[in-house]
Amino acid sequence: MTPADLLWDAVVAGDEYTATDVVLDSLRAGLDVESALLDVVGAVQAKVGVEWAANRLTVAQEHAATAINERVVAAVAAGLDRGTPTRGHVTVACLPGEWHALPARLLAEVLRLRGFRVDYLGAQVPAPHLVTHLHRTGPDVVALSGSLAPRLPDAHATITACQAAGTPVLVGGSAFGPDGRYARLLGADLWAPDARTAADLLRSVPRPRDGRQPIDVLPHLADQEYTIVSRTSAQLVKAVLTGLEERFPAVREYSDLQREHTASDLAHIVDYLATSLYVDDADLFTGFISWTADILDARGVPPVFLPPALDLLAAELRDFPRAVRLLTDALSASHHHGSTA
Repeated sequence: MTPADLLWDAVVAGDEYTATDVVLDSLRAGLDVESALLDVVGAVQAKVGVEWAANRLTVAQEHAATAINERVVAAVAAGLDRGTPTRGHVTVACLPGEWHALPARLLAEVLRLRGFRVDYLGAQVPAPHLVTHLHRTGPDVVALSGSLAPRLPDAHATITACQAAGTPVLVGGSAFGPDGRYARLLGADLWAPDARTAADLLRSVPRPRDGRQPIDVLPHLADQEYTIVSRTSAQLVKAVLTGLEERFPAVREYSDLQREHTASDLAHIVDYLATSLYVDDADLFTGFISWTADILDARGVPPVFLPPALDLLAAELRDFPRAVRLLTDALSASHHHGSTA
């Protein structure tokens, strides 16, 4: 079995000590540290997410596996003799609201291995605190990690604030799209699909740029649809839940926990709708709806409420043409998904 296979078995079993031994043994056997971090720990962590989505891991198992992988990374890092940094100074942080910190931690360790001085700030770093850190420490680059698309509006504000402080910005993570389209849209200096590419890009540190973006960089925001949907998300969730109760009497009999889960699912839908309005990209919202339907299928929950929920949301937002168009496209996709599932 490969080290990744052995680590997978250990993290699924919740065995932190075996997991650590697997990776440290692979290093003693000659595997280089960067490969151990990215091709063993990183690969296993990616599999954790896939298996959770397929309902083959519980939420508790997913959390335990992530915690074990974080400890494995710490054990690997503790055993390294790095010497004096010979390259630039990089600050690595997660976007505001981003709690998935392991990808950022892996990047930080790879950059240290490559000879960079690294300030690793961890999960969920508010923009004002990040900018204060940049002013105080003066790094050459800030690297921002984000996994969830609803973080993009905050990402935009954070990117602009860092650039205004004179610090170029590299971004990465699934929030920015598989091809980095949202990184370019939001004005990041660099985008990388993975930690190796990020480290390669930073061999040549970008020059600071003028942090002021053209006023029409996102001209569609002038219609205020994003602002209104994001500010009224709680009211929208409540209205759609009430509408579902009227259409489906069974919903009225939901337990408090079932209502809580339904409201949470509706809140995610509204979050992704708002983000799609922000970046003006229908594919982001349609993709999320298809993913949600797949998740419900994997959990044995027929996604019967998805089309009515989208329909009710469209009725609430009938005066907002971009939102209605996004919902109509997603509704069509959800009907197609239901016919082929």
